[in-house]
Amino acid sequence: MGENHRMTTAERRSIILRKLEENDQVNVVDLSKIFHVSEVTIRNDLGSLEEKNLLVRARGGAIKASVINRDVKLSEKNKKNLKEKKAIAKLAATLIKDGDTVLIDSGSTTEEIAKELVDIKELTIVTNALNIVSQFTDNPDITVIVPGGILRHSSFSLAGNTSEQNLNEYYCDKVLLGVDAIDVRHGIFTPHIEEANLNRAMIRISQEVIVVTDSSKFNKRSLTKIADITAVHTIVTDSGLTADLRKILEDQGIRVIIAEV
Repeated sequence: MGENHRMTTAERRSIILRKLEENDQVNVVDLSKIFHVSEVTIRNDLGSLEEKNLLVRARGGAIKASVINRDVKLSEKNKKNLKEKKAIAKLAATLIKDGDTVLIDSGSTTEEIAKELVDIKELTIVTNALNIVSQFTDNPDITVIVPGGILRHSSFSLAGNTSEQNLNEYYCDKVLLGVDAIDVRHGIFTPHIEEANLNRAMIRISQEVIVVTDSSKFNKRSLTKIADITAVHTIVTDSGLTADLRKILEDQGIRVIIAEV
């Protein structure tokens, strides 16, 4: 554009959307410098575009709407990709041994894994998920520890500062972590900020981080990043994962286990 051309708001917002198409995310500070306008103006632009469902605001910027996973109720998650989740659960359960102390995150896939663990002997389960606690109520050989917290109704899980602080009292052999989105280069994501904080605490206190997720969650990001992909030791997923994505993960030292459906 020439020096005498004053960019309109519509033109600026159009360029912001084009940058999102190219990069999947934009930053307020960077956009402010590019357009020579204030950060307040850019935030107003992003707010207006979000109202039209063209992007999703994130800390310090925005993310392309098509790569975002939004918070979904557990009852809805349970209906999706159930065949894949059951296959993943059976395979992931084989990674758990008698005597293990296992931290189990909330989620529909982790609930299926819990159903597969009920006959393991001398197992200690640490979980923030009420639906997972209910799987072990009839088995006195399994010790269940619930760290407490504030109930998230959408996921039947407990989160918040109490949960995070109480988790620091434990050390677990393995954590089974469900995620809402996974980007093989950028990391693992969830739509909920408090849940992300709790997941980070889970990773800190666990010797082995096992992510369990069906292949539909790949090539996506959600509102809050839990951790870099290199924080993960093992991923159990289904055969829908492409060979290219698997190679990227394995090149970063991550073990990938495929459940055939």
